[in-house]
Amino acid sequence: MDTLNATRALGALSQESRLEAFRMLVQAGPEGMAAGEVARALGVPHNTMSSHLGILANAGLVGSRREGRSIIYTPDFAGIRALLSFLMEDCCQGRPEDCAPVLDRVLQGCCAGPARAGATADPAQTAQPADSVGNRRTTP
Repeated sequence: MDTLNATRALGALSQESRLEAFRMLVQAGPEGMAAGEVARALGVPHNTMSSHLGILANAGLVGSRREGRSIIYTPDFAGIRALLSFLMEDCCQGRPEDCAPVLDRVLQGCCAGPARAGATADPAQTAQPADSVGNRRTTP
C-alpha cells in the first residue's frame, strides 16, 4: 500500500457512521451483512448507508456481492491487512519484538491461534519475531 491509498482508507474511516459500519462488518466476518441490515442496526437512512459503504469499498476496506435483491457487504481482509502493514511497517526500527505486544493486544481474542483465543501462548513462538503483517514466524 502506498501513502495515497492509506490516506484514502483512513479518510473513509474518519466518519463516525462509516467507522461503526466498518467495525460491524469486521465483526460479521466473511458472511457479511446486507446494506439494509447495517443501516437499520446503526439507525442511518438506507441511501446514506449505501453511500458510506461505497466509500469504504472504494477505499479497499470492504467488498460486496449480490444475493437476490440484497447487496451483502463483507470486510476486505487483504485491504485491512495492507493498511495495518503500511501503518506498522517502520515500527520499532527493525526490532519486531518491540511491536509484538502492540500486535498481540490488537489481535487478542479476534484471530485464530492459541495466544489470541485466550489459551496460554507457546513460549517458543512468543519470542519469535512477527512479519510485516503481524504473523508470527515459526521455526521448524
